[in-house]
Amino acid sequence: MAETAEHRTVHLWSLAEDVTVESGDTEDQLVLTGRWGEEWVDGADPVVQAALRRMELGPILLANVVPDPDRADAGLQAGPTEPHGPPGDGTTDGSGVLVLLSVLERLSHLVVRTLGLDDLRGPLLSVTPVSRQASFALLRLPGGRLIWLPRDITLTLRPGAFILESPSSAHRVVLHRPEAVWVVGMLAWPATPDDISAALPLPPSVTEDILDYLAAASMAAPADTSALPFPDPA
Repeated sequence: MAETAEHRTVHLWSLAEDVTVESGDTEDQLVLTGRWGEEWVDGADPVVQAALRRMELGPILLANVVPDPDRADAGLQAGPTEPHGPPGDGTTDGSGVLVLLSVLERLSHLVVRTLGLDDLRGPLLSVTPVSRQASFALLRLPGGRLIWLPRDITLTLRPGAFILESPSSAHRVVLHRPEAVWVVGMLAWPATPDDISAALPLPPSVTEDILDYLAAASMAAPADTSALPFPDPA
């Protein structure tokens, strides 16, 4: 646990395994082909093209494809909020960055979002779209709001991972490391993000980011305490 406390989360982007990226009819056109057919990206500048081609190979930091390191650090490096988010989300007004984020937002149903730590021990969790309508937007959960696992979620053990799925979610979540499993375990009963952070031997920022990913994938939701089999102790 001391080792985890020394590291920060990293936010990675990739294309789903079945998605291919090919050149279109013009130099600034790309064609992405996946399980739901073709997606054409017109007017793709070099940053967009580099990002999508690297994402086809595996998870990347978007900051690594932006030419200006200062701009990348400000808008793409790490953080719980998405483009077009609330004030203070760290999004820059650099046109290249905004174009890239806008394209990825439109292609959200083809994009896998991965949360990791900068400790080279592998990802904490990954979120994969399972519907053409999938949309993934990160927002910081209020620290005092009661949340829990929706009742229709199934948790399946696979070799080296746990899988979270729900018929009401457009995503599948893979829990790759124990830290993510600990957070999910705390959601068996209603709890606030602040209480979960205080109870686990993880840096609060790590716990908060895991919760934000779960909420964006509809795997954590406001708690309906009226559905409890006995009164909420609070």
